[in-house]
Amino acid sequence: MTTPAPRGRRNSHRKKQTGRRRLPMRYMLPLLFLVALLAMLMLRGYVHSEILADHRIQPPAATDRVPEQVLEGGPVIDARSTTEPAKTLRIPDHRIVLTFDDGPDPVWTPRVLDKLKEYDAHGVFFVTGTMASRYPELVERMVKEGHEVGLHTFNHPDLSYQSTSRIDWELSQNQLVLAGAAGIRTSLFRPPYSSFADAMDNKSWPVTQYIGSRGYLTVVNNTDSEDWKRPGVGVISKNATPKGGKGAIVLMHDSGGDRSQTVAALGHFLPKMQDKGYEFTNLTDALGAPSAHTPVTGFALWKGKAFVYAVGVSEHITDVMVAGLAVIGVLVFARFGLMLVLSFVHARRVRGRGFRWGEPVTGTVTVLVPAYNEKKCIANTVRSLLASDYPVEVIVIDDGSTDGTADIVQRMRLPNVRVVRQRNAGKPAALNNGIAHARNDIIVMMDGDTVFEPTTVRELVQPFGDPRVGAVAGNAKVGNRDSLIGAWQHIEYVMGFNLDRRMYDVLRCMPTIPGAVGAFRREALERVGGISEDTLAEDTDVTMALHRDGWRVVYAENARAWTEAPETVQQLWSQRYRWSYGTMQAIWKHRRAVVERGPSGRFGRVGLPFVSLFMVVAPLLAPLIDVFLLYGLVFGPTEKTVGAWLGVLAVQAVCAAYAFRLDRERMTHLLSLPLQQVLYRQLMYVVLLQSWITALTGGRLRWQKLRRTGVVDAPGAMPSQRARTHERRPVA
Repeated sequence: MTTPAPRGRRNSHRKKQTGRRRLPMRYMLPLLFLVALLAMLMLRGYVHSEILADHRIQPPAATDRVPEQVLEGGPVIDARSTTEPAKTLRIPDHRIVLTFDDGPDPVWTPRVLDKLKEYDAHGVFFVTGTMASRYPELVERMVKEGHEVGLHTFNHPDLSYQSTSRIDWELSQNQLVLAGAAGIRTSLFRPPYSSFADAMDNKSWPVTQYIGSRGYLTVVNNTDSEDWKRPGVGVISKNATPKGGKGAIVLMHDSGGDRSQTVAALGHFLPKMQDKGYEFTNLTDALGAPSAHTPVTGFALWKGKAFVYAVGVSEHITDVMVAGLAVIGVLVFARFGLMLVLSFVHARRVRGRGFRWGEPVTGTVTVLVPAYNEKKCIANTVRSLLASDYPVEVIVIDDGSTDGTADIVQRMRLPNVRVVRQRNAGKPAALNNGIAHARNDIIVMMDGDTVFEPTTVRELVQPFGDPRVGAVAGNAKVGNRDSLIGAWQHIEYVMGFNLDRRMYDVLRCMPTIPGAVGAFRREALERVGGISEDTLAEDTDVTMALHRDGWRVVYAENARAWTEAPETVQQLWSQRYRWSYGTMQAIWKHRRAVVERGPSGRFGRVGLPFVSLFMVVAPLLAPLIDVFLLYGLVFGPTEKTVGAWLGVLAVQAVCAAYAFRLDRERMTHLLSLPLQQVLYRQLMYVVLLQSWITALTGGRLRWQKLRRTGVVDAPGAMPSQRARTHERRPVA
């Protein structure tokens, strides 16, 4: 019989279990994506010799420690024996071993192979791992067409500078690539920067000995075509010709620059020497030795294939990223250009002396204030409405608050203020309930944490003098901008939101009436079925529905509302996650507008592409700017990369400065713009990526309530007692 654990111990165990929190999938997937992207970029940098590369070249040294038989011997050095002295081998007469270094190259290696095939000649290709991993199909072709392949290290360093562990790494990585590209390993090796056997010195000889101990034949040359100098076809052919019918190992290159002279020289050299009785063979055939190639099987083979495949993926990812960077560059500059030009047009139009929306609007309007647990803000909100210079009816819809929000409003006993209580059903339901109780034809909607200036309502409703106007977007501003995260959101609101709204107003495709300050014609709301609960961005959803129904949606720049922005990273994350995901939902919901006719079709073919490009696609691709900044700082070219990034920042600064000037805001907040681009923007990227993942995986989001402090008052208003006594929390 098992004795149950004491109650205290069971509770302790339960606490430990609940204390283990797994990383949510919505955080894990973006993190894994970023880690994978970083890994691919690092791999690309590795195979392009941008990291771990060593370009030092050892100057000539003394030769007193090099055996005489090596200095005076043949171009093939066999130092594999641990009991016998190193020996050298020469190529028999009338045989030529053509060797090609530094490849394979996607342009010149195929042409070299074509020439060799044309004249039924064979040779040895000493490949580098960096090139072979990027062009494995050329290595496979070399082997299939009967040529031998040798190692030329992975990153082409001077091995006399390297440790034995680095030498082993260069060899093993090069063999790994050969296994993945052609399923072989080789016993041939040529040191980078090598020449004749008599050039061996006290620095390079120990390396040759170590290479021999690893089982490799070291192959130098005794005839240098000097094709790397590009001296001309005739000179290359002459330099490659052995003297007196002797055999030779001829040094040529199939990579490292323009090798057109090398290819042309082969077309002249091969038939000329064949006519003289020379045979072009592999090294082992010339020496009468077994093939240098050994088949690779099992795990080693699949490991090599995996590496080559990963390199291919990294190359393609980089190509995609470069294409994406070009796209984002066009989108960013197109957006900035449109914003500047169309914002100027909008400001010039609405600020003109003779501009009027129509007959002045003077009738009472209804202001709806949906509230859920807004006890810290609701008093300021309601007082700001009653201070309005325009007649208003205020309806506070309490959406099942548990903190006494409705009781606070009722105890205030203010004229023209009503409280409607309902069970918690969400903001859209609260707004629809408020619309049902409204007594007026124009309905203003705001958030429970927002305060209006005395002129806000009057400015907000004047566009309804135009009977075509169905909704008006106000100018939402950040009230709590005294923290760094608040200042960054202030820049975003002034530049990213209000400058955008001017542009969209001129284009007649305003995507969103902000929940903090917006007004609607009751008839327009009734025609589209009120506030929909289909998406998490009900403000964007209803705005798109109004466009499709043929109503104009405009921007009132002087209808200012001061809202309390999130003060912690977690709150900001929750808010923007809901916004971005809700926008995607709204775009998907109204996708049929693209193929419809009339006003709906116009919005579908003009508005939806603009919204999709500038609010979903462009922000998703924008991280490429910062990714390439980091890549350029690490791998170079650093100066050009930093210059390009500063150029983009300068364009943003110009747009931001113009937006601040239009909104008559102080420019001092723009001092934090560079830091905003480095830190704040990255957070927005990850949020949008998370929203994409949620959308693609079919996830759903709940309404997320932000914690409020009640510190926001409209400029010029008497600060509330709560605002005077509130203690600021540090920004998380």
